[in-house]
Amino acid sequence: MDVNEGTRWRAEVFISLRPGVNDPQGLAVRDGLRRLGYMEVEDVRVGRYVQMWLKAPDRKTAEERVGLMCDQLLANPVVEQYRFNLEPA
Repeated sequence: MDVNEGTRWRAEVFISLRPGVNDPQGLAVRDGLRRLGYMEVEDVRVGRYVQMWLKAPDRKTAEERVGLMCDQLLANPVVEQYRFNLEPA
């Protein structure tokens, strides 16, 4: 695909640990919040947010490409899950 052709898209990717996977960073944040007096916080899960812009001829192609990027580099499919939003930029 010629990268100079197509519509410009903005992808917002949200990556989080799969349920059941230990989250030491989330536990540290939860404990820190409780030490600050926020005793109502029961659980915290920490993830990542990635924003990127790409060109693709149509939404379907853009979705496929972003999914491949997530599978191959952005997320570890063994322990992480992801979702993304895609909008024309």
